[in-house]
Amino acid sequence: MTSTAPKQIRTDTVGHMTTPPPDHHHPGAAAPYGTPDAPRIAVRGEAHLEVDPEIARLDITVASRGKDRRTALDDLTRRNTTVLDLIKTYGDSVERLETGAFSLTPQLKEGRGERVHAHHGRVHITAELTDFTALSELTTRLADLDLTRVDGPWWTLRPDSPAHRQARQQAVREAVQRAREYAEALGTTLTALVELADTGADSTPPAYPAPPGSRMRSMAHGATENTAAAPLDLEPQRQRVHAQVNARFTMAPPRL
Repeated sequence: MTSTAPKQIRTDTVGHMTTPPPDHHHPGAAAPYGTPDAPRIAVRGEAHLEVDPEIARLDITVASRGKDRRTALDDLTRRNTTVLDLIKTYGDSVERLETGAFSLTPQLKEGRGERVHAHHGRVHITAELTDFTALSELTTRLADLDLTRVDGPWWTLRPDSPAHRQARQQAVREAVQRAREYAEALGTTLTALVELADTGADSTPPAYPAPPGSRMRSMAHGATENTAAAPLDLEPQRQRVHAQVNARFTMAPPRL
């Protein structure tokens, strides 16, 4: 005489009879690997490219100093306008121009009490250029301005750069080629693609900050000569693009 366990039944909050949800981890579920009739092969495809940058970024900091707040503010406004007007003269070479943080800070005199000795003003400007010839000239002219600091350039690619697509496609082709080579080694061929997964590919080194040696920093405190400085010779930094995919294929059963 045998007995069977009663079927599990539960009651929900409103009194309806329900059955347990199906167990997706049951041993009888489809296995994530192949079978003798349809063996699977898993490979990884990678691509590493070096391409020319598309954008160069400059960070400009304009400063001022005055014994009273109004003097410092007026001086900062004038210098900021000078920098913006200069950058705008380069027209379409400038892809993006933005003003960032602004500050006007009192400087307290040492000693008893809180006596204001001076005021310091500061405003940050970001410019992105696509014409690297104009970049060299603009960088030098900005660095030649009074109380103006220039950081950069930082080189990068656009998010929709064709280089990203090229790397992804090359990674997929490498995965297919690698899988075919494994199948050929077993004397068989691929039959179908089961899965293709992007593993967080298409990444480039952080555009900001740049590695040492590719950044120029200058702080002008007042020109002493009337002649313009010669443009800096800036060599664009090559950009590395990486893509990686995981792929799974089925193949015809090999004769071993």
